[in-house]
Amino acid sequence: MDADRDKPAPRKAGFGATMRAVFWSFFGVRKRKDYEHDAAHLNPLHLIVAALVGVALFIGVLVVLVRIAVARG
Repeated sequence: MDADRDKPAPRKAGFGATMRAVFWSFFGVRKRKDYEHDAAHLNPLHLIVAALVGVALFIGVLVVLVRIAVARG
C-alpha cells in the first residue's frame, strides 16, 4: 500500500489539450488510445467549458453561413 502513496498524481492536461480533444470529438474521429488518455487526464471543468466554447463557435459559423446564403439569394 505504500507504493500507492509514492506514485505521483497523474498530470492533468491543459486547456489547449482539452480544446483539441473536444475539436476531434466533434468529428467523431478519436482513437481508442487517445480517448482513454483523455479520460484519465482531462479536467472535467475544462472539458465542460471547452465543449460550450466549441458549440458556440459551431453555432456562430452556421449563423454566418446562413446569413451569407440568404443575402445572396
